[in-house]
Amino acid sequence: MSSPEPIEASALAILEQAAAISGIDPTRAELVRAGSNTIYRVGDIIGRVGKAGTTDAAEQELRISQWLNASGLPAVHIADVAIPLVVVDDRPITWWQRIPAHRAATPAELATTLRQLHALAPPTTFVLPEYEPFAGLRRAITSTGRLAAEDRAWLLDHHDRLCDQHFELGPPARKSVIHGDAWQGNLVVPFGGRPIIVDLDRVSLSRPEWDLIPIAADHTDFDRLSEADYLAFVDAYGADITTNPAFRLLADIQELRWTVFALSRSATSENAAGQVRHRLACLRGEIGRPWRWDAL
Repeated sequence: MSSPEPIEASALAILEQAAAISGIDPTRAELVRAGSNTIYRVGDIIGRVGKAGTTDAAEQELRISQWLNASGLPAVHIADVAIPLVVVDDRPITWWQRIPAHRAATPAELATTLRQLHALAPPTTFVLPEYEPFAGLRRAITSTGRLAAEDRAWLLDHHDRLCDQHFELGPPARKSVIHGDAWQGNLVVPFGGRPIIVDLDRVSLSRPEWDLIPIAADHTDFDRLSEADYLAFVDAYGADITTNPAFRLLADIQELRWTVFALSRSATSENAAGQVRHRLACLRGEIGRPWRWDAL
């Protein structure tokens, strides 16, 4: 099994080069998380090292942060540095203000923020992309080696069935600005402060129901959210996605995405490989709901 150390060492070297360009002292850099972005804490500044070829997406995140804050919806702020975006070896490094001590949002706080987000008119100074729920899924299913042939064939067929059903669903009645990865951990609440939206890389335009699916599925399919907490979410938002005829399809697509995410990590993680097998059994109906899926 490959080790993450070389990736983290490479990201740290890139961070240090970017820090020198931006006028930041990187000697106290601490690794926070290594994932799709590698995150470091440098004093009161957060450095995000993106993957190669993602500079356009990093620039978009900076624009979204400025636009949301100007619109009255607090989002993670760009750090006050000379150059907030630096590119080293085709990898973008962005600098952000560190959020003070905080907690994850409650379901009701998340719902309130989503209602406000969905009511915003799209920005006029730049273009948000259309949300693409199937983007990259087929390639990920076909390219990984940690999948038995029969499992790969079933997952591809499941993907294609859902894709066809989604196409038949037709365009949404209205398109809203959506977060694209709306869960309680992506809305943080500083002690004594207002909720702050984080992880802006999937902000896009689509049907607002996408942002309601993760919480609803937590309640209906995973039993991770109590009836009282889910009702608080519904009351604060003003709608219950589980009564929408499209709920089951959208939830199935989201759960496919969560399964493919585990698949994408399975080459270097036995835990992720085990989760792929377990999640496939759930999707096939071999394990009844409520399901228990480990976080990755």
